[in-house]
Amino acid sequence: MWKINFKLFFKLLIFFPLIFYFGKRSYLAYDEGFYALQARWILEKGNWTIPLWWGDFILDRTIGIQFLIAKSQEIFGENLFAAYLPTTISSIVMLIITYKLHEELIDKKFAIASPLILSTTFLWFDYSHLATQDLIYSCLVTIGIFSIVKTNSKKELVYISLFGLWIGLAFMMKTFLVAIPITSLFPYLIKKKFIFASKYFWLGLIIGFIPFILWTTSINTFLDKNIIFHLLDKFSNLSKENTFTNPFYYYLWNIPVTFLPWSIFSIIGLVHGLKSKNSEGFILFYFPLILIILISSFSSKTPYYPLQISSIISLNAFIGIKYLIEEKRFKFIFIFISSRIIPLFLFSVIFIYIFVFKAGMNFNIKENIFLISGLVLFALAWNFIKNTQSTSTLISILIIGPYLMTSCFLQSGLFTDRSRELRETMENISSLKTINSRIIKVDKSSFINTVSHSKIIRIALLTPNLGEGIESINSLKTSELAWSILPKEDQKKDTSYEIIYENKVIFPWKLIKKI
Repeated sequence: MWKINFKLFFKLLIFFPLIFYFGKRSYLAYDEGFYALQARWILEKGNWTIPLWWGDFILDRTIGIQFLIAKSQEIFGENLFAAYLPTTISSIVMLIITYKLHEELIDKKFAIASPLILSTTFLWFDYSHLATQDLIYSCLVTIGIFSIVKTNSKKELVYISLFGLWIGLAFMMKTFLVAIPITSLFPYLIKKKFIFASKYFWLGLIIGFIPFILWTTSINTFLDKNIIFHLLDKFSNLSKENTFTNPFYYYLWNIPVTFLPWSIFSIIGLVHGLKSKNSEGFILFYFPLILIILISSFSSKTPYYPLQISSIISLNAFIGIKYLIEEKRFKFIFIFISSRIIPLFLFSVIFIYIFVFKAGMNFNIKENIFLISGLVLFALAWNFIKNTQSTSTLISILIIGPYLMTSCFLQSGLFTDRSRELRETMENISSLKTINSRIIKVDKSSFINTVSHSKIIRIALLTPNLGEGIESINSLKTSELAWSILPKEDQKKDTSYEIIYENKVIFPWKLIKKI
């Protein structure tokens, strides 16, 4: 018993440097800053029903992720670690489910490889350190896949219930987007049609939708029409041409790029899955292929939509690696590229970065050290790949390279302290004697474009005593402070405002005071 527990603890410990970062953090504006600010208003105003934005109702989405962030901060304190906790927990669960899927769809040998591949995939690693609903939603989809695979096990009724449960919870996160993975599972569901005849599926489905039902019941009392129509409006807008519209072939290049460094292996594994005529082939090949076709048909295309198939892509990457190693006609060229071409390419990237781009990048010493160290460790690890090594040894070395690089990237702060300059500037502003813990309002008339809006989201989150949004600075009273753009022509005309602070980091925003 102790031996088994120690092994489990060791396996979880491996992922520690890929998941946890205890240094200073800062938000991106979209989308995590948006949700974090709404969560802040939930706690300040005690309104757990309606998503707010500077006092206005935002009815194009549920309150799922904002609720989770606010509840986490209510329990563990209003800090950034608590804000990221829902995503962190989902990341851990998704890694565990990927491990279990490896055991079910491939074999129990070396099952730790697939979650390690997943955790070092750029897209998954990036979003596992964002306070958004995307990783949580993808975790729920992965649970749904695992539950349907396990419906023939001894605990069949439990997994049938779980397959119903995840649908409702996922709907609370991403509403109608849940139809895409369900439709993509359709070929497999035909074989498993007995699920829909089970009362346990419908019980799980009802339980899963309880959070959404309670929320809609609460919010509808404040609205002129049912919230479902507002959500449908958002879905309709996304399905038409908009700022996220991309051509049909968008994911043909985007997925290989965002799933680096495992993309090529995943494609090989995907093709290999086509040959499988059993249930594994349905999950490993048809499910991701159908899902990619569906999201390619949708007008709005974003890099994070494929995140819901990241576990399956990781499994395919392992299959691709194993195939290249065991297939004699490909092994030599595979070893040569991995041990010679890739390290040479990485060292070239390091050289070019140090002597060409480093001076133009605004990275500090810590960020540069970890960035360069990560690339060097990756190159050195793969340089140790030899043709004489066993399959398990080769797979281990292949994973160690990206593992060391990704660990260094996380500890650099590049994926956690994403607005470092702004955070440091706001720390200086907060220490000014003229501020002295005073409330700072926000001039909503200065939301003139996406640049100014993005900047004020991050500024607001870093403002210790954030006040309400005001329609214009004319409503300020004497000695009150506010964030405003305050164009130069207005400064010349109106001398009743004093600029307390401005610089290029918070530009175009200025901290002003009514005289």
